[in-house]
Amino acid sequence: MPDESPLESLWTDGPVSLADYMAAANGHYYAARDPLGAAGDFTTAPEISQMFGELVGIWCADLWDRAGRPAFRYVELGPGRGTLAADALRAMRRFGCDPVGVELVETSLALRAAQLSRVPDARHHDAVESLPGDAALLIVANEFFDALPIRQFLATPEGWRERLVARDGARLVTQHGDTPVDADVAPLLRTQPVGTVVETSPAASAVMHGCALRIAHSGGAMLAIDYGYRGPAAGDTLQAVSSHRYADPFERAGEVDLTAHVDFTALTAAARRGGLTVAGPVGQGLWLQRLGIDARLQSLIAASPARAEELEGQRHRLVEAGEMGELFQILTAFDPAWPHPAGFAA
Repeated sequence: MPDESPLESLWTDGPVSLADYMAAANGHYYAARDPLGAAGDFTTAPEISQMFGELVGIWCADLWDRAGRPAFRYVELGPGRGTLAADALRAMRRFGCDPVGVELVETSLALRAAQLSRVPDARHHDAVESLPGDAALLIVANEFFDALPIRQFLATPEGWRERLVARDGARLVTQHGDTPVDADVAPLLRTQPVGTVVETSPAASAVMHGCALRIAHSGGAMLAIDYGYRGPAAGDTLQAVSSHRYADPFERAGEVDLTAHVDFTALTAAARRGGLTVAGPVGQGLWLQRLGIDARLQSLIAASPARAEELEGQRHRLVEAGEMGELFQILTAFDPAWPHPAGFAA
């Protein structure tokens, strides 16, 4: 890593936790660029097809209608370019589902500008703590939780230790700390063999809990869409992506996208602690089919027959098991007084 790295000051006092490294690296990464699309580093579902955002909007409109059409605010966490919000809001408004406000939780100035170009009436927030409490909240978090910092714990002959990131000349290396952290490892995993890695994301749980408290207070529901698993589970899932290819998470710090798989069991627990009912997770493909993606596909093909192959390819990427259909999972957390959201078994 070159000495002029934007993260140079991070190691002033020696090694740092993986969580601190990931937070600093992603903070710099997202602040300076639009990472989406063919010219960027990765592509998300809303950028693949308008059908994704439209079905999220239909989900919101259906739930709002069955809840008695209350005043509500549409909220998105980490809204990318604003594509999902624009598509969802367009679909919602076709059913008379018009929010009293559009609230986007985003810290990147570069992405804020892109979002306002697509959703001019949106208001930005640095964190969920500043979301208004004067109306119900319909919150969408698509590929948001995977970019939040994780902690990693390593099973050593002396017990569990936290994984740290250190400087070794111009390189970054990982090592483990000296302080026992057995209490931070789920009891079911503490007897795993030496060399095992276990991850947690206190940051993800804190955000989910914060959203849950606001929904419990004002009414509403939340969708969390990401790739992940049902914990507790062992394994190192930290990864980096650059130009649509995997990269070394410890090279070019702050210039590549760092993510980790999301523990949906931990998100569920955080939402329930906040007073919400939880359903799912279910695979993205199944959820989109339950919401009517195939009917929407046919209507788009009927309107633009020349695009049939392109549109069918988009549906394939979103739905099929070998693509995003099973890897990506969708969880909903909702006010117990609200109806059961569509797409999830009751």
